[in-house]
Amino acid sequence: MQVIGLKALGTIIAVLAALGQPAAAQDKVKVGVFPTASSLPYFVAIERGFFKEQNIEPETIRLIGGPPNIAAMISNQIEAAIVLVTIEAMNANLKKPGVAMYIGVHSQSKIYQMEQFVARTGYAAATLKDLKGARIMSAPGPANLVAAKAVLAKVGLNEGDYTIDQLDMSQHVNVMTSGAFDAGYTLEPQASTMRKLGVARTLEAGVIAKYILGDEDGNAFAAGCAVTSDFIKSRPDVARRFAAVWKKGIDFVNQNPQEARKYLAKNTLTPEDVVDTVPMVRYFMAGELTDKHKAEFQKFIDFSTAVGTLPEKVDITKYLQAY
Repeated sequence: MQVIGLKALGTIIAVLAALGQPAAAQDKVKVGVFPTASSLPYFVAIERGFFKEQNIEPETIRLIGGPPNIAAMISNQIEAAIVLVTIEAMNANLKKPGVAMYIGVHSQSKIYQMEQFVARTGYAAATLKDLKGARIMSAPGPANLVAAKAVLAKVGLNEGDYTIDQLDMSQHVNVMTSGAFDAGYTLEPQASTMRKLGVARTLEAGVIAKYILGDEDGNAFAAGCAVTSDFIKSRPDVARRFAAVWKKGIDFVNQNPQEARKYLAKNTLTPEDVVDTVPMVRYFMAGELTDKHKAEFQKFIDFSTAVGTLPEKVDITKYLQAY
């Protein structure tokens, strides 16, 4: 009988011991998710196993709009927010510095469409100016409402020229179908769904870049993926791995938009027959932003200060977390 060397025997014992040990538990991260089309990289990361690769188990908490996400971040109920409106995050950072640190932001424009004005079928409006007298719905949250009003002001419509009410995103298609509103400032995928159903048409998309930044080909950094500074400080390695997942997710969407779209169907309010037509925003990691990008981001936030949404000027570079 062959004698096993002590070194080999030690190796065998170590392997057997390892096999007998339970697998290391995945690091849990509580994530606030606003299920719009721009939350797609998160769902791609889950479906394609990117979180598992980094030994992270995300706990999805659906929170509609910026205010609920901000409240959850301030109270440490979530550690990350996938689609967090930048205006509302900067307002929170004034109250609690570092509560929302952006690891990545989304660019919105006439090409990378997200926010847009729509008009219901049968309502006589060809341009934004034609919304005088209209009953308009708006995506929820003060940032969306202020942006909608600012754009309308740019085309010459004052607040008394129309009525506007915030409405939960899940109701946007229904109210256009019923005729309860004449027009809306809505987001994707709701706009694509309306067009597919034939209940509304887009009057103009990419309105933040065009009317607020003054450059229709510019980048409106109106939302992004943020984590709390408490998360970064208390679990720096997990935060770094979370950022690595986000990068892999956005790279996949940026490089394979058609394949990525299929993950919209069961994760957002996107019917399967609309998935292929939903436009994508352009995703950037914080470390990828150029000086031009940062200037565009700063201009958007400065607009918010000018109209009183933010009580004072905010330096956006303080709240960019590059990995």
